[in-house]
Parts: sequence; C-alpha cells; structure tokens
Amino acid sequence: MARPRPGQLPTLDRRSVLKVLLAGAGLAAVPGLAACGSGGSAASDPNTVTFGSNGSDAKPKQAYQAVLDAFAKQSGGLTAKPNVQDHNAFQQNINSYLQGTPDDVFTWFAGYRMQFFANKKLLTPIDDVWDKIGGNFPQAVKDLSKNPADGHYYFVPIYNYPWGVFYRKSLFQEKGYEVPKTFDDLINLAKKMQGDGLSPFVQGFGGGESWMLLGTFDYLNMRTNGYQFHMDLMHGKESWADAKVKSVMDSWKRMLPYYQAGASSKKWEDASAALVNKTGGMMVIGMFVGQSFTDKSAYDDLDFFAFPEINSQYGIDAVEAPMDGFLLSKNPKNPDGAKKLLEYLGSAAAEDTYLSIDSSNLAVNEKADTSKYGTLQQKAVKFVADAKQLSQFGDRDSDPGFIQNVVEPAFAQFVQSPNTSDSLLTQIQSQKSQYFQS
Repeated sequence: MARPRPGQLPTLDRRSVLKVLLAGAGLAAVPGLAACGSGGSAASDPNTVTFGSNGSDAKPKQAYQAVLDAFAKQSGGLTAKPNVQDHNAFQQNINSYLQGTPDDVFTWFAGYRMQFFANKKLLTPIDDVWDKIGGNFPQAVKDLSKNPADGHYYFVPIYNYPWGVFYRKSLFQEKGYEVPKTFDDLINLAKKMQGDGLSPFVQGFGGGESWMLLGTFDYLNMRTNGYQFHMDLMHGKESWADAKVKSVMDSWKRMLPYYQAGASSKKWEDASAALVNKTGGMMVIGMFVGQSFTDKSAYDDLDFFAFPEINSQYGIDAVEAPMDGFLLSKNPKNPDGAKKLLEYLGSAAAEDTYLSIDSSNLAVNEKADTSKYGTLQQKAVKFVADAKQLSQFGDRDSDPGFIQNVVEPAFAQFVQSPNTSDSLLTQIQSQKSQYFQS
C-alpha cells in the first residue's frame, strides 16, 4: 500500500482485540510480533543502529534506504540497519512492538500519536538531540515534536504533506469546470460531473481503510464549526451528539450521492485509478496520491484546491497537514548511535536525500533545498504556509483507539446508510467515556 494517511493504525482486522491494545489496554500475544523488532546480535553491535520502518512501499523504502546509506558515509563507522515492515502491519503491532524489543529508532507520527506513547513511558526523551537540530525548524514544528505533558522532545520530523481536493487540470479544462469556492459550488460541480458520466468524488475506504473517511470529516467539521471546536471534539471535550456535529453529517450527506461506485470495497490506491485515467473528478486525499501517477506528464497534470468554505466565519483557514518522522525507543541497544542517527535525520541533508526520491511530501527543515520542487510541491508549500491553523488528521489529533474502534466503523456505516447518522453520533458519544475522562 502506498503510504497511507497521516497516522495509520491497524487495518488487517480492525474489529480485533488489537484495537483494545491500541487504546492502551494490557499487552496480549500478537501473531507475527517477533517480525516487528530486530533484536539479535545486530541490535547490540556498537557500530550498528537498528531502524524500524513502516515505509514498505517502493518510493518510501527506496528513499529511507538512501538516507541511511548517506548517514553511514558520514557517521565515522556507524551503520543503520533497516527493519522494514508492511505499513499496516507495523501500525497494527505498534503497542506490542514498543513493549517488546523494538528497534533503536523507528518511524512514527507527530502530535498526539507521539504523545500517546511518550505518556506510556515507551519512548526516550531526546532534548539533547534537539539542542543540536533545533535551529533547523520553525516553532510550529518544534511544538508538534514536544510532549506538552512533560515538556520533553521525543520526535524528529522529516516531512509533512497537506490534504486537499485533488483533480486533473486537463479534465477541468476539457469540461469547462471551475474550482469551487464554496460547499454549494462543490456540490453543483459534482452534479455536473455526474451528468458528464464521471464519478465526481473518487473514494475508497474498503479493505480496512476506513481511515480515508476521516479527512473528509475533519475538513467538513473545521469548515462548519471551526478549528477549535474540531480539536475540542477530537480531545473529548465536546459532545458528538451536539447539533454542530449533526450539521457536519448533514453536509456530508449531500456529498454521498456523488461518491464513486463500490467505494466501500476499494482501497484508496484502487480508487485513485479513476483520477489517473480521468473517469473520476475529485478526490479528498493527502498529497501522497501522487504515488499513483507513474507517468510524469500525468503527474504534472495533478493539482488540488482547498476544501471549500462552508461557514464564512471560518473560511478555509484550517489545513490538514500531517507530519511524519522518528522516535527513540525506551531502551535502545545502541543509545549513542541512535542519537547520532536522529541528529542526521534532523538535518537538511537527510530531508534533501529523502525528497529527491519521494517527491510526494514537503520538507519541514527550514534549511532544506526546495529549489527543485515541482509546481505541485511549490503550491503545497504555500498552501501550508498560508494556513492559520494546522490539524494533523483525525487519529493523530485524538485518542487512536477511540478513532479506530468507535469513530471509523461508525463513519463507514454512515456512508453506506446515511439515515443512521443521528443514532451513530449518539453511539459514538456513549462510547467516548471509555477513552476520555469527563
């Protein structure tokens, strides 16, 4: 699977007991868990740092390997040994992985997703690393790399990528479509597309990928009720049964008649083929959708616009821009070597190397070289920079167990049975107390 959403959790069996584990419950035996940690003699080799990676798809895998190779050349004898796992499986086993024998350094996500494990005492603070790399990053990135509960840094970022409404420029030109400014404009455009025989909203949330629905909800909620209400809802401070959330679902209902046929059985990669071959009109997704465009001319034709305005009080101020990076495990076998690796990963050179291969992301290091950015990346940089608020994504801004176990299944049911929205919101609210204290 090409690198999915911001902070993907398990997808292989989302109704399994692993959901409970990810909500912070006790450790249980997980088949195949041993594959997640390197362990063994290599892990105790003073010249080797183990690197756990969820970058199993071609571009991320190649990019991370290039970064590790570059690190080895300038490290004075240190080698980083990658332990690459399937993206979904890595997320599925993360709780058990961290309580077992994790790699020294491993890939993960900023914000709440990092804080969750820091608060469980499953990570090592890296304030000393930030003493050396702190000058490379803006304050917003620093804030997302720190755990507010204890004031320590735990996260070294490497890139972020915005979510928007992606489309093909040539298709819009051929059909005379205009980029919508308001939500009403968006629905009217969808009607036109449907009349032209297109699937207006390309969508895929099957095969355990109901997380794809979170991006649409996040934007609908931020556009309707504002960033602060959205974040308070994600943090358990607002009621899911509130009339404000019901209004969000009412707007979502207006989109559903224009969803791609069979969306509930497609993965996002399969669904995005309609964007590639221009049988679909628009797709609410992250910039990683560019991985589906293997032909350069088609990739150069890819564009996006901000999710349109719903409430003029909030406009399009908030942008969803998840950030990925690295953490240091609780008891690394080679702590000194691991911190040297993290220092390198926090350098402009590391970001430049990574992004030279995987261009579907944006540098967060202020010293990174952006001179070779293509049109899409340049637009995305401005899009993020102009935002007044940045969200990380549904399951990064909230308790991951709550989102995965409660919210995602409810959204998947809603999309297939829209008239159940009120009862589903009541159901979400009734289960919220299992994850958030009142």
